[in-house]
Amino acid sequence: MERRKTGFPGPQPQRHAGYGAQVRRQVDESVRLQRQNLPEQFVDPSLILRVQMRGMLLEDDWEALGLTLLSSDDDRNIILFSSAGDLTDFLHRLEAYDGPIPAGQRGRRYEGFVTRIEQVGMLAPRDRLGVRIKEAGFTEPGDLQVGDEYTVDVELWDFGPRPLRERKVEEIETFLVNQEAQVFDVYIGPSVTLLRVRALGRALRPLLSVPEVANIDLPPAPDIEASELVLMEMGDAPRLLAPEDDAPVIGVLDSGLNEHPFLAEAVVARLAFPEELGTADVLGHGTRVGGVALFGDLRDRRAEEALRPVGRIISAKIVQDDGNFFERQTLPRQMREAITNMCEEYDCRIFVVSLGDVNAQYGRNRVGPWAATLDELVRELDILVFVSAGNRDSPRSGETVEEAITGYPGYLLETNNHLCEPAGGCNVVTVGSLANGSGLGPHHGFDAHIQAITQEFEPSPFSRSGPGAGGIMKPDFVDIGGTLVFDAPSASLRSAPQIPEAGVITLSHDVARQLLTSSVGTSFAAPMLANKAAELLRLFPDASANLIRALMVGAAATPAACDLRLVGMDDEDRARIRGNGIVDTLRAGYSDEHRVVLYTEDQLAINHFAIYSVPIPQEFQGNGRRTIRVSLAFDPPVRRTRAEYIGTKMNFRLLRGCPLEEVFQHFRSRTQDEGDPPNIPGRFRCNLTPGPNSRDGHTLQTASITYARETAQYGDEYYLVVRCAGGWAEPQEVSQNFALVVELEHQPAVQLYARLRQRIRA
Repeated sequence: MERRKTGFPGPQPQRHAGYGAQVRRQVDESVRLQRQNLPEQFVDPSLILRVQMRGMLLEDDWEALGLTLLSSDDDRNIILFSSAGDLTDFLHRLEAYDGPIPAGQRGRRYEGFVTRIEQVGMLAPRDRLGVRIKEAGFTEPGDLQVGDEYTVDVELWDFGPRPLRERKVEEIETFLVNQEAQVFDVYIGPSVTLLRVRALGRALRPLLSVPEVANIDLPPAPDIEASELVLMEMGDAPRLLAPEDDAPVIGVLDSGLNEHPFLAEAVVARLAFPEELGTADVLGHGTRVGGVALFGDLRDRRAEEALRPVGRIISAKIVQDDGNFFERQTLPRQMREAITNMCEEYDCRIFVVSLGDVNAQYGRNRVGPWAATLDELVRELDILVFVSAGNRDSPRSGETVEEAITGYPGYLLETNNHLCEPAGGCNVVTVGSLANGSGLGPHHGFDAHIQAITQEFEPSPFSRSGPGAGGIMKPDFVDIGGTLVFDAPSASLRSAPQIPEAGVITLSHDVARQLLTSSVGTSFAAPMLANKAAELLRLFPDASANLIRALMVGAAATPAACDLRLVGMDDEDRARIRGNGIVDTLRAGYSDEHRVVLYTEDQLAINHFAIYSVPIPQEFQGNGRRTIRVSLAFDPPVRRTRAEYIGTKMNFRLLRGCPLEEVFQHFRSRTQDEGDPPNIPGRFRCNLTPGPNSRDGHTLQTASITYARETAQYGDEYYLVVRCAGGWAEPQEVSQNFALVVELEHQPAVQLYARLRQRIRA
């Protein structure tokens, strides 16, 4: 059945008589300019119009006029294509709008359609320059030098059936060959049409005026190091160093761990739960995950003369050699036995679970016994558990594999792309994946049939999205996990290890055949973040798990490329894909002269609040861009059988310029006789972003505010109020542990650290 269409169209603009003629003039001018700029070799009557709409896009109305909708954007711009150049029906509506109002009708004819047209124009040649070629400095057609040679991808709009696009491709090929250009490859798929060519600037400039051409762009940049790395032999390996004596222990619950030269002095123990599974890594997954946990992506460390693992490793084999879970023991029991043993016997506090159950469908915002057990262990043992968000291998819910390109990144939000169990847990750290690049190697340089889906730091096409238990934001973070590429000849998506450039470089489980390998998946994004957590735990060996989490979220940011790719989504949907972003370890572990990180670990009684003083030195009160960022992490009790999974909740508010006594009076419990609490004026509230409605329900929260103007009138001390609200756990819990991090950052020239350190000591 047809879905019921929802959404408010917005108020209908009020237009004057003659508005139809005004739009008609814009149409005529656009047609004239296109005809004027069209190269002589292309004599077809096709037309492209760019129309900006107010409110509804009215796609059905446009297509009823014989126009093909090619694209639309968040600015309400639509691109329309007319293969025959016939705009008769459209112009008729404009003329009818200006005519007399029909008897018995309140408004003008086609009023709901014509009045929503803001502006009609054309695509200028510069609009067809792609993203990568613009980044290279080519912003106008004239930047393509007549006598210079360029290798580019020429992409056509999806303007009609395959035969129509084939004819246009032939026409463009003929033109290019006549211009002494080389056409290396042509790909014509269900909706994507692409030519890879090498041509002089004088041949490319005319194509920028051809209506059917969507854009001309530089091909994706290949990764040239990965193939060399995976062929490394031991004689070419860097000098291997033993872990430092105080290096933290990382537990990997996976398919086992094999002997490897890079692990010679880093393995604490090889275990199995139950023992009958053995410890050998026949599947290979555990060795690859363990390699990333200790070394990160070896691609990033290729220039180092000596290689030292960030920690030591314990392997706990919990799956069978074929990758299936052990049938005769429940996962919660395996998790509890393995993690408790490694924690108590080996002082292991960091765990990686890069496994997931794709068949566990517990419903939105609900989790299963596996996730609940991990959440309980985090709270009981004060440990960090890093869980992969899960992968989805198929091209989403589309009908063709090619939709992995055309539907990206929208399909990341599909219902079928929801987190795998146990990634929805609230106390575990869930990690999604970002691409390390395009995934293309140098051998793909002239092949249009192998197409990139991503660029560096864009969401991986396979990464799953949140939310998690109780609607909390998940994943918590993202890190590098690789990408996929579209292979037209095999009608499939390809990746590592067949294409090394698409994955993370890590240890091979089959050392006799290969020292290193390339792997892809959120399975490798999770140990990438665990590697960073080990760095922090080395710096803060006595830190609670909550503090490590709070330091990480306070130092996380979304790469610009990721935000740009997700620009059409709202804040909530973006967070469902990339969480709080990617963690900067140096930022999490250190202060700078102009950036100071304050932290505390504490506990708060249920239904109580605490107030912390945040020192604001004089240097931080003047003009100049400066930021305060507050981060909170806590580990509540959980119960999966309750509608409210989380048993306690916490939040924070930052106040300025308000007397301390008034702050206490506003937040403290009051009797009925005392009446309502005194109000705190809005000017005293720091409006942190994201706001309370977006962050209060999460177990990992961060928000910030940036000032540019002077704030001296609010004094040298702000107050941070932290509250603990009791839920179903109130009758049985006395208090809630948490960690709090506050970062003050000014411009590099301002010396904050020494002043704050002196003041806090005093």
